[in-house]
Amino acid sequence: MTNTSLHLRRASALLVLAVVAPVSAQTNVSGEQAARLFGSRERIIDASLSPDGSKVAIVAPGPQQSAVVQIIDVKTGEAKPINYANGAPMTLTGCGWASVTRLVCTLYGVSNVQGGWESYSRLIGMDADGSNLLPLGVTQRVQDYVSYADGHVIDWRDGKTDQVLIARNYVPLKANVITIGSKAQGLGVDLLDTRTGNVSHVESADPIVTRYFADGQGHIRIKAQLDSLRQGYTFDGRVNYYYRVNDSREWKPFSTFSQMEDKGMTPLAVDGAANVAYALDRANGRQVLYRVALDGTLAKTVALADDAVDIDGVTTVGRHGRVIGAVMSKERREARYFDHDYETLVTKLGRALSSTPIISIIDSSADEKTHLIYAASDTNAGEYYVYDSAGKKLVPIGAVRPDLSGLALGKMQAITYKASDGTTIPAYLTLPAGNTGKGLPAIVMPHGGPASRDEWGFDWLVQFFANRGYAVIQPNYRGSTGYGQEWFQQNGFKSWKVAIGDVADAGRWLVKEGIADPKKLAIVGWSYGGYAALQSQVLAPDLFKAAVAIAPVTDLGALRAERGGFDKVGRDFIGEGPQLDEGSPARHADAFRAPVLMFHGSKDINVSVNESKLMDRQLHKAGKRSELIVYPAIDHQLRDSAVRVDMLTRTDAFLTQALK
Repeated sequence: MTNTSLHLRRASALLVLAVVAPVSAQTNVSGEQAARLFGSRERIIDASLSPDGSKVAIVAPGPQQSAVVQIIDVKTGEAKPINYANGAPMTLTGCGWASVTRLVCTLYGVSNVQGGWESYSRLIGMDADGSNLLPLGVTQRVQDYVSYADGHVIDWRDGKTDQVLIARNYVPLKANVITIGSKAQGLGVDLLDTRTGNVSHVESADPIVTRYFADGQGHIRIKAQLDSLRQGYTFDGRVNYYYRVNDSREWKPFSTFSQMEDKGMTPLAVDGAANVAYALDRANGRQVLYRVALDGTLAKTVALADDAVDIDGVTTVGRHGRVIGAVMSKERREARYFDHDYETLVTKLGRALSSTPIISIIDSSADEKTHLIYAASDTNAGEYYVYDSAGKKLVPIGAVRPDLSGLALGKMQAITYKASDGTTIPAYLTLPAGNTGKGLPAIVMPHGGPASRDEWGFDWLVQFFANRGYAVIQPNYRGSTGYGQEWFQQNGFKSWKVAIGDVADAGRWLVKEGIADPKKLAIVGWSYGGYAALQSQVLAPDLFKAAVAIAPVTDLGALRAERGGFDKVGRDFIGEGPQLDEGSPARHADAFRAPVLMFHGSKDINVSVNESKLMDRQLHKAGKRSELIVYPAIDHQLRDSAVRVDMLTRTDAFLTQALK
């Protein structure tokens, strides 16, 4: 866990050209080619714009789990690799600009700690040419315990210096060690020089503080605190928020959010110029965005609400994270802008990029005259541009999946279907390109979470199956988020019968509508989706003729035990009592009738690989058909192109055989 350095090396020219020079794909491809095209990782993992708008830092995948930092000159289009992380054990996930010459990058890894897998992240500073690397975490010679995260930047400032405002984790020295060092413990805030490592302390470290909110003007105005940990080590699920009025160091109560009850106000951002916080709270069963005055009154006004769906969050812009709007998802993700200038800008960009209507401002220059734009659709994984508002120029930077250029992809359409109790369930249906959608092999693909939802947009798994000739439906079953408290039920674990029932009814709808050949109906899912794929065999064993589960939950009791005694919130989310047995597919292997294929990474910290191993053992013990593929040294997301290509290749062959 101590290997946090980047390894300076010139990346191959292929990695650079892959970002800036897409290669047209064939219109008709074999199964092997399709697996390679769709299974390969996205060519742009992360992108950020320099403070002067002249350069873009790209994080792109390398071989296996490695990642490369590249700098693209906006004016010339020249791309230069400057550094990389080899993925063993850490890989790059993103970079931001402290100044025009200095980057702050985040590394992520999973390592074995005392017999169990743990994730951790590190921050590192480097020059824009990859030199002068400096770890940005708090380090001491003999620490009492390992810090799993260095922290994160909460205000990038104006970019005129190498300093950023950063929330940092402090770890005390071991007791009884005679050495010089800090006894500070917990999360604090520092004004950090990313070149020298020099700091000015802004907020003292506190072991029960989990987050700080800056106001974009260099001040910390809100903090999140777990007061229950003052008395012990068990988190009771309540997060207490405190705020400050202008020009004061005194903390005042802001709100309390109960994770157990999903109740209370949660701040998202602070606008220092307006002296307000933006926060989410429930009203009439929906999540509403409020502006909350930070003048001592806590007066609330509605910033945005919708009768049909929850407000998801806020849209920010600029290096100080200024709030300019809010987002929600109906049939498609929508942004509502409070700032007229940005509303006009996005509208104009939408007209110019009409084939990719998902438009986001990813980053902006310090003067907010140059913007890094991301545009995508259901058939386009996304393209990055730099927009110069003064010259009204839109400069292409790179495509997320350039190898799919020229390949016909399936259109995703929002549909609804009736559950067995008459409830209308929202979903997305993708048909093979150019197909009328009758009598097809078909796949029901429930999303993970379960506290999540599917949205309209590009999905590499969906498009792979559509390319192979399958109709794919993605149900936002009850237990999904975004549709209010009543739709969420008790969540997809406690209310598994309702959630899995909705998933099964998606398959029945495909058959009823004549879209699916009933003899060629399969179910494929990842994480909770994998759980749903397996548990559907318990609830509706005759419906699906094949089941594929990627990193699935298979035993609710085991999942609850994985959360440990300190994670009261996680254990409560899963529940207890008879549903632990009734809702666990590994305890009902005898009910299975369809063949099962499972995939799992050995370093999965979300769901232990032991759950898939248990499911496989139980199925074989019951005389059922099951195959489990375990990928060594891979986490929950299977972030390795070769692994994903192998998974798609095996899945394609499995489904072809099972549904013939």
